[in-house]
Amino acid sequence: MKKRDSSVLHAASAALFLAFGQNAMASVQEIQALVARGQFPEAIRVADVDLSSNPTDPQTRFLKAVALTELNKVEDAIGVFRKLTEDYPELPEPYNNLAVLYAQQKSFDKAKAALEMAIRTHPSYATAHENLGDVYARMASQAYDKALQLDSNNTVAQSKLALIRELMTASGRRTPPVAIAQAAPAPAKPIAEPVAPVAVAKPAQAPLPPPVAAPTPAPVATPAPTPAPAATPAPVAAAPTPPAPVAVATPAAPVDTPPAKAPVKVDTTDPVREELSAWARDWARKDVKAYLSHYAKDFRVPGGRSRSQWENERQARVGDKPGEISVVLENIEVTVSGGTAKALFRQHYDSSGFSGSTNKTLVFVQQDGRWRIQQELIGHK
Repeated sequence: MKKRDSSVLHAASAALFLAFGQNAMASVQEIQALVARGQFPEAIRVADVDLSSNPTDPQTRFLKAVALTELNKVEDAIGVFRKLTEDYPELPEPYNNLAVLYAQQKSFDKAKAALEMAIRTHPSYATAHENLGDVYARMASQAYDKALQLDSNNTVAQSKLALIRELMTASGRRTPPVAIAQAAPAPAKPIAEPVAPVAVAKPAQAPLPPPVAAPTPAPVATPAPTPAPAATPAPVAAAPTPPAPVAVATPAAPVDTPPAKAPVKVDTTDPVREELSAWARDWARKDVKAYLSHYAKDFRVPGGRSRSQWENERQARVGDKPGEISVVLENIEVTVSGGTAKALFRQHYDSSGFSGSTNKTLVFVQQDGRWRIQQELIGHK
């Protein structure tokens, strides 16, 4: 394997410092330093000690897999990276490194699938996009090689194969598609909490103006002509009769009736949107207690962890995280069906240690008179 650039290690250490407490940060920094110095067996030993007390820590597991890769223990490394993608599907780095190892084994279909997952969780992850291009080039190279085996005189295949090999040579990656990413992932789930969730309310405003404007002028204009004909019966010798049309008050009744029909059930999604905005706002304010209150009692914790483990992690990554958090939601779509609602949106998360954009789905259920989150999923489900 190629030697790793230590500058990448320094950048990753900074991100880890921001995401975790002093003890976890010190342990991860030690492992990173060992990997940077090429002391891979010692890095694995320290990682195993750390994992004995904190077996779910993604950074330590990630760095252990990098060390295993450097020692050419490919199957062991694949096992660690694969388990990381199952426990933390929102992190792109394990998918990327898994793809690199698959590509080394010439399992390009698996590599392609892993990179597509990395891009799906983190669309702006440039390394995964570049690696996917390299994997496509290798798959094309294999196909053209096969075509030439079947027809050695195929000049079109020969020229295309030569072009692909020239491109691959120019990129400097003829064996593995790319060097493994060493920056251990900072698993601060890029969860949507818009600082400006005003966009959430905009869809609800559109339906409101028409009902208010339409009904008011129409009824008032219609009754005006009615008193005119009443002037004709006046000569019937009854002076008091003209006042009787004071019943013109009757048109007032229709004025009240239309607004009653106006609030068509457009409001059914509004409570969900309000809950989504409040959840995001509490996250951005680092109000952990309020933030956790948005989750249902039967919330499906990802990665097979217990609810208490998950809440402790959220406390560390929300309440204990230094610096400001900025999250913006856009393209919000909400559907409600009975006691279940689904919100699909695009989230942009930014903090001092991590920035990323991704599609997300939240599934809500009705509990204790309000909507609460039962599932939190990456992508649009």
